[in-house]
Amino acid sequence: MKTAGIVCEYNPFHLGHAGHIEKTRAALGGDVGIVCAMSGNYVQRGDFAVFGKHARAEAAVRGGADLVVEIQSPYALLSAEGFAAAGVYILDRISICDYLSFGSESGNIDTLKEAAEAIVSPKADELTRKWLGRGLPYASARQKAADAVLGERSEVLMSPNNLLGVKYLEALAGYESSMRPLTVKRTGGAHDGDGGYSASALRARILSGGNPWHFMPNAASEALMKEAAKGRGPVSMKDYEHAMLSRLRAGNDFSGLSGASEGLDRRFLRYAASEPTIARILDSVKTKRYAMSRIRRMMVCACLGISASDVREPPPYIRVLAMNRTGMGLLKDARGNASLPLITKPAFVNKIPGRAAEIFKKESAATDFYVLAYQNENERSGGQEWRKTPAVIDE
Repeated sequence: MKTAGIVCEYNPFHLGHAGHIEKTRAALGGDVGIVCAMSGNYVQRGDFAVFGKHARAEAAVRGGADLVVEIQSPYALLSAEGFAAAGVYILDRISICDYLSFGSESGNIDTLKEAAEAIVSPKADELTRKWLGRGLPYASARQKAADAVLGERSEVLMSPNNLLGVKYLEALAGYESSMRPLTVKRTGGAHDGDGGYSASALRARILSGGNPWHFMPNAASEALMKEAAKGRGPVSMKDYEHAMLSRLRAGNDFSGLSGASEGLDRRFLRYAASEPTIARILDSVKTKRYAMSRIRRMMVCACLGISASDVREPPPYIRVLAMNRTGMGLLKDARGNASLPLITKPAFVNKIPGRAAEIFKKESAATDFYVLAYQNENERSGGQEWRKTPAVIDE
């Protein structure tokens, strides 16, 4: 059986995501195992996932995936490039994936490969540094470099999913991965939308008490509705306002954060100590040069105690979140092939000391913070990361 890996967030899983999985299977011949590397309780835009990772992983399996593993919080809270690299690394090191599948506006893998090769060329690198030196944000500097190297063909990089696809291709090349890239054409315009389905719009509906469930596969929506009925979400950053302000005012050294440069750490220190709300801190720290998502990621990392040193090396283990019967077979294969420790039972962490144990402890602390916003106070207990085992959907 062929196996395809997908890097994802599924925040929440919707019909567009199910369509991507179906198109991947169709493109590869039908009998295809799907392994997803999914962000955990925190997502790349610098936010709290609307539902916890185990519930979202279960929803994904009920919606078509076979095995879901975690992109740990320190890596999920990196730039798009860092997030893509971490996801690809995990799927490569689990050593059972033949393909890496991702959506793109282009739908043409050769076009994306050309762009990926051009953007990492010495000429493009030199031009990027030149425009950075003139004060442009990194994304703008890189786009201008691509314009110079590719000409009109650089337009492919102006679409968000194409750009993310290029980052996946860069990661595949950087890790010398044997996974073959496969792109599925997306029909939605938004970064997290496909076929009219938008994860951001669905989150807004969920958080406002609306009815988004018909935009999700029935079995996936049932998993999330059960989570809500138990008082474990939905959550938003607003729910953590006081807890975040408390941590930000504790005199943190923001200079060690990933992305802290050119005075951003000092701006955080200044405004975290004085502004009365998270929104006001973000607006005050923001500058024209840096995207708000970067500021949000830095702020969340500051609250969680995640520093740049935590992500100087790739993810040190693979944590399994959910699987079905096919996924159980894939996991069995992975146990004999993976080049990273595979964690299904948290107690196994005690057998892998060193950096893997350190990152797991960071993840545990991040989960302890995440559950503070659960509506059911009985669900806010600490140490949940050490008690949770993968969801097994045996249907």
